[in-house]
Amino acid sequence: MSAYTHSASFEGADARLVDVQVQIAGGTPAFSVVGLADKAVAESRERVRAAFAAIGLSLPGQRLIVNLAPADRPKEGAHFDLPIAIGILIAMGVLPPEAGSEYLAMGELGLDGSISPAPGALPAAMLAVEQETGFICAHDSGPEAAWAGGELAILAPASLIQLINHFKGGQALARPQPGDLVEGPGFRDMRDVRGQETAKRALEIAMAGGHNILFIGPPGSGKSMLAERAPGLLPPLSAKELLEISTVQSVAGLLERGELSRTRPFRAPHHSASMAAMVGGGTRVRPGEASLAHNGVLFLDELPEFHPQVLDSLRQPLETGEIAVARANARITFPARFQLIAAMNPCRCGWAGADGRACARGKNCAESYQARISGPMMDRIDLQIEVPPVTPSDLALPPAHEGTAQIAARVAQARGVQEERGGLNARLSGEALDRIAEPDAAGRELLSRAAEAMGLTARSYHRVLRTARTIADLDGADGVRRIHIAEALSARRNTRPSSPAPGWKAGDGETEKLLRHSTLR
Repeated sequence: MSAYTHSASFEGADARLVDVQVQIAGGTPAFSVVGLADKAVAESRERVRAAFAAIGLSLPGQRLIVNLAPADRPKEGAHFDLPIAIGILIAMGVLPPEAGSEYLAMGELGLDGSISPAPGALPAAMLAVEQETGFICAHDSGPEAAWAGGELAILAPASLIQLINHFKGGQALARPQPGDLVEGPGFRDMRDVRGQETAKRALEIAMAGGHNILFIGPPGSGKSMLAERAPGLLPPLSAKELLEISTVQSVAGLLERGELSRTRPFRAPHHSASMAAMVGGGTRVRPGEASLAHNGVLFLDELPEFHPQVLDSLRQPLETGEIAVARANARITFPARFQLIAAMNPCRCGWAGADGRACARGKNCAESYQARISGPMMDRIDLQIEVPPVTPSDLALPPAHEGTAQIAARVAQARGVQEERGGLNARLSGEALDRIAEPDAAGRELLSRAAEAMGLTARSYHRVLRTARTIADLDGADGVRRIHIAEALSARRNTRPSSPAPGWKAGDGETEKLLRHSTLR
């Protein structure tokens, strides 16, 4: 006898339909699972056998074959336990055929017949909506699956016997309600940051336009304080953004009790993180920190301490907004449209150039330390801000009159203008950049001269234009003027040409003169 049901495999944050085909045939008793299944799927034979015994059933004493189709697509995870069990129960005549044909199922079986939640319930439920079927999952996965849509028929039994009783008419399973929509943890207020007005202004610009930013300063200057307060400046997630990041979190198994958060993600991995931890991968490919920061902030503290290869692996997502993990038999793509905030000391000892202090390791310490960050990586950071030490007089000042709420209001207003134009300034390119960020004549002249003096690459040139457009939006200006170009250039003063432009001399002060004169209105 044959039977079938449906389940899902995962490619990145997307669910793909899998048909679970079951056949009971004559021959020597055996239980085989085929279809390019990994070890966790192969072990489902023993979990299914034990779960059946726990509810008083035994597997038929015949040859039992389970095929996961399409057979050439890798199948990973214990969530195939439940659909395999449903298929066998249909083949045995315990469940009606519609329990398989009209539902997509996923869940891990316990040895006592209980059904445990498995990662990926939300994208799997969304796949069920696309396929116009119902969805069967573990009881604890029900609130998460309910977010897929109000019309989706969802069964969320706690055990295999509950599912059987539902289809037999002995126990009706109610549709689970979506989990709570929470605001997430509160973020600290910008009023706590004393002094550092230049750095706070740069952070406001970065948040308003979605730009990447790097803080460079000695220990204790407030770099991490500024970064930790950045998410509070961002508006809540839109419905589309909320669905995107919740899908990634579901695949990673981070959604608890089906709760979704309107607060943008803030991920701060330790500098010992591996490449797989940062961009995703591993034996069973899972999203990394960059994908978990999708539509939010990725904070890299002590930037040069990260392995250079790990940092360079972020170059692609910083440009494209996605990460492609290539394997011999698959290519898996995760979304990774994050905003990078980084912090670093000027040298390994941390005090080079601070209050006239000399570096304890010699004059080449700062140069060798900063060289751990590749030029192409630095080129992708729009704002590179020096954060000087906080003086005792700064600490004695009263709290700033402007806090997170006031700055966030300006950020939201600037972002609203950009969304009406079609997207954040940091993502402008091509014709849109030429049309929206075209500077006036004075600004164009300043940018041209500064590009030669500072040795800006084509990418840096365009990033200056994007930053200037954001500054203009914060000022409420219709066009990009010289003063906006000047402020955008001043935020890249740490940029130096890898091969100096003709006539450029280190320390000749030409760039400083350009920027100083350009700030005069």
